[in-house]
Amino acid sequence: MRCFLKLFQLLYLLLFLLNFQSSLSSRSSPIRQLCSFEEASALIQFKSSFPINCNWGPACGKYYPKTNSWKEGSDCCSWDGVTCDNIKGQVIGLDLSCNCLYGSFPSNSSLFHLPHLQKLNLAFNYFNFSKMSTNFGRFTSLLHLNLSYSLTGQVPSQVSHLSKLVSLDLSRNYLQTLDKHTFEGLVENLTEVRQLFLDGINMSSINPNVLMNLSSSLRTLSLNDCDLQGKFPENIFRLSQLNDLGLSWNYFSGRIPSSIINLRQLEFLDISNNQLEGSIPDAFPNLISLDLSSNLLNGTLPSWLYTVCTLKHIYLNDNKLSGDIKEFQCKSLEEISLGNNKLKVPIPSSISHLVNLTLVDLSNLIGVVEVDMFSKLQNLQHLDLSYNSLSLSSNGGSANYTMPNLQSLELSFCNVNEFPQFLRGSERLEYLDLSNNRIHGKIPEWMWDVGKDSLWNLNLSHNSLTDCEQIPWKEIVYLDLSSNFIRGDLLIPPSTTMVFLISNNSLSGEIPSLLCHATNLEYLDLSHNNLSGILPQCLGNLTQVLFVLNLQMNNFHGLIPPVFTKECPLNYLNLNGNQLEGPLPQAIINDTFPQWLESLTQLRVLVLHSNQLHGSIHGPWSSHSFSKIQIFDLSNNHFTGPLPVKYIQNFKVMINLTVDEREMSYMGTGGRAASDFYNYSTRIAIKGQEIELEKIFFRLTSIDLSSNEFQGEIPKVIGELNSLKELNLSHNNLRGCIPTSMGNLTALESLDLSSNKLVGKIPTQLSSLGSLEVLNLSQNQLVGPIPEGKQFNTFGNDSYASNLGLCGFPLSKRCDDTEASVFHEKEDSESGFEWKVALMGYGSGLVFGISAAYIMFTLGKPRWLVRMVEEACYKLKRYLKGRRNL
Repeated sequence: MRCFLKLFQLLYLLLFLLNFQSSLSSRSSPIRQLCSFEEASALIQFKSSFPINCNWGPACGKYYPKTNSWKEGSDCCSWDGVTCDNIKGQVIGLDLSCNCLYGSFPSNSSLFHLPHLQKLNLAFNYFNFSKMSTNFGRFTSLLHLNLSYSLTGQVPSQVSHLSKLVSLDLSRNYLQTLDKHTFEGLVENLTEVRQLFLDGINMSSINPNVLMNLSSSLRTLSLNDCDLQGKFPENIFRLSQLNDLGLSWNYFSGRIPSSIINLRQLEFLDISNNQLEGSIPDAFPNLISLDLSSNLLNGTLPSWLYTVCTLKHIYLNDNKLSGDIKEFQCKSLEEISLGNNKLKVPIPSSISHLVNLTLVDLSNLIGVVEVDMFSKLQNLQHLDLSYNSLSLSSNGGSANYTMPNLQSLELSFCNVNEFPQFLRGSERLEYLDLSNNRIHGKIPEWMWDVGKDSLWNLNLSHNSLTDCEQIPWKEIVYLDLSSNFIRGDLLIPPSTTMVFLISNNSLSGEIPSLLCHATNLEYLDLSHNNLSGILPQCLGNLTQVLFVLNLQMNNFHGLIPPVFTKECPLNYLNLNGNQLEGPLPQAIINDTFPQWLESLTQLRVLVLHSNQLHGSIHGPWSSHSFSKIQIFDLSNNHFTGPLPVKYIQNFKVMINLTVDEREMSYMGTGGRAASDFYNYSTRIAIKGQEIELEKIFFRLTSIDLSSNEFQGEIPKVIGELNSLKELNLSHNNLRGCIPTSMGNLTALESLDLSSNKLVGKIPTQLSSLGSLEVLNLSQNQLVGPIPEGKQFNTFGNDSYASNLGLCGFPLSKRCDDTEASVFHEKEDSESGFEWKVALMGYGSGLVFGISAAYIMFTLGKPRWLVRMVEEACYKLKRYLKGRRNL
């Protein structure tokens, strides 16, 4: 018993000693330190520099203003977005991405008083186009830096001093450039970098072969849309650890080198939207996503494409691939896009067994496509079979299946004559395009429940619909019912609608005042209907956001209501072909000429022809007036006075028009990565012929001042417009000589100076105009010999009619010695004015006239429009292409 008691005492003593030692140890261990006063103050000062505004800046998936939780006097290590070292309390991480920060970013920001930062993320904020400060190079401890979608300007060379960086993201910053010297510094110093994102930065001065010198530890390289050019950089394949490679939207040409197979670790490859040729090289054994779309690739689909079971995403659309589509051996595929090639049907039966498919694009195949084969794909979200000869169940009749998860469906140009029955039950549908088919009658009632709470884009244009009783879709943003046979009163879109197109129908009655409740409308086209009555005053409710208003070819009458203000972002106003009367509202036209249009610095197209405008045109108030104008038409009015020479001097684009062939082919609202959801059209005189242009070629430059009462001489400065293609000054009261400087108009294709009072000789310099196809100098008082050579040898008598003093070919009157003698020409006058004809351009505007023509008013590209396009592109990529965010 005594022995047991001693043993118990011994154990008790041992436990006491262990507990005492533990207590001492806990007292001696350091307590987590609070952040320093200096760093907390720097963060508070940084917060106070930027108000929170989530209405501006780039589109972010989810905004969260973390700085709202920052309270002075509290421990900054507990603030949202702030990470501290647990031992020293130093701020080592700051994540303020999508924080709605708004305002200019000063070069001496208090942010640079955080010297211990290892992670910094300021992505997706609006810093008012502030340049990237050189002080970012002071963060020598940085491991991760993300400044995407935030700053602008030249990437400072000091960034290359951040030698510890593991990841660097400077992508998608507005007008940011990276020069050769700075990039070489990055290549030399960032030896530990594993992820490098430089998307959207102008790197045109950099030789792509330098890429081979990047860190051998690089796992992700994203250089999409960087203006890189030349042959595809084969040396890049020496970066054997690459897992993700993005080189899309550049100018690479040539073939894809077969040595790309050396990238054995490659899982994601995107070299879409280049100019690559040849066939697709052999196997990528570990590839998960392949995007070679929008190139010039040819040949057949490679055999490995059907057998690599890691593949989930295949994008080969918009190439020149041909042949058959074979059977897929693996069921891992989730997205497959092979549309717009020269591939043949039948579609392999294995497609119907790829149960994981969420996106299918098999548009524009050769042969008949059976839609029923997709009936088993219950996970399918996006289906594009447009531009095919389609076979539906009983031609759309009694389909015994549905697609409950379908979010987007494109069946345009498919010869469909009914609404597809498999849409029944597609409650999640967001995007539907059934345009350019043979669907007739009225929209069936069961369609009212298809995407009732989710549909945001509906295109039923160019069909034979006759009735549409209502618009039940609550979230509709884009609605196109144009070019049908819809009768009755004008339909009223929901308040969410931004684009409402219902032109070329048989609508009648007046514009109801309820339309004015759709205050989000930016594009409204009611043209080519039988609408009547007066234009309602409440249209003024729309002018804060209205971008396009097209009411041409209806039966509206009365005065134009004075509802448009100079602050209105209107780019296109077309009231042609109605019975409107009276003067233009003072807010639109001041006095006789709309001189306030000078403030529209992005204006490319101005058309005011065939109205009753009059008076003289005075000089510009600004040296930037009409600097981007490409098409200017004031024809068939009553303008008087001289041609204002100062305006002509401002036509900078006409002096040197440069067009990126890949950016845009036609004038309109589309562009790179954006859908052409609205095309501008007009009737215009080209080469002496009135032509209806449904689309306006972006290279078109035209000035038409014909059929007015302009006086004075043709200014010699007109000869500086080297990119001008069409010039019409006919049917005016112009006097004096034809300026010799017009021989410099090397791009000119049509010149009409007829029916004026021009005198003197035809300048011999005009004979050098090698592009001139149409010439009309008739009905003037010209004398002397007609120039010979080049295009002048192709013109007939009509080009010179009623100029009794002219002689030489092609006229029958020969020139004698007296007539061939030198004729003293007057010095070219420096007065003058040029204008241009046509239609809207990229980021530009248009002004169309009343009566028999168009009036288009254009404001500069406002940020709300930029945001709309960015968000539309984001949705289209997400819902239609399903691609990874770059």
